[in-house]
Amino acid sequence: MDYPFEANRWRTRAIVLAAVAALELMVLLGLGAVAAGRMLSGEVKTAARAHELPARKTPPAAAPDRPILERSQTSVVVLNGNGISGAAGASAARVRKLTYVVAGVGNAPRSDFAHTIVMYRDGYRREGQRLAHDVGIKLVGPLDGLRAKELMGAHIALVLGR
Repeated sequence: MDYPFEANRWRTRAIVLAAVAALELMVLLGLGAVAAGRMLSGEVKTAARAHELPARKTPPAAAPDRPILERSQTSVVVLNGNGISGAAGASAARVRKLTYVVAGVGNAPRSDFAHTIVMYRDGYRREGQRLAHDVGIKLVGPLDGLRAKELMGAHIALVLGR
């Protein structure tokens, strides 16, 4: 004797249990996505903090009563920031012809400077602007990415770019 009623009952139970299992799977996937999102957002924040630039201190303004140094009293370090061999030496010779004192020639901490820049130590802004004018450079600013001790005692750094 065949009982179609019993077969229907089992099919119904199987469908209901499959629907419950599918719902549980969806809930678990949703919880997993939320947990993964929180973990990844924490990683992104950590990575962003690692790449933050430190707060830049504004250099104090030079005393207006200090006279500007003569070219022959202004020392310049010429740094190769473009990776082209011999570029710093050639520029140093040009700076010497302008009667500046070349305190040293070397490589910049990086070799991917896009533009040539004149950087000055605190209190030597006017000397930096004069050197930039003398050699035809438009970018002038305080030390950025260089420390004063890397200037070998010089007042100004001429960093060569491409």
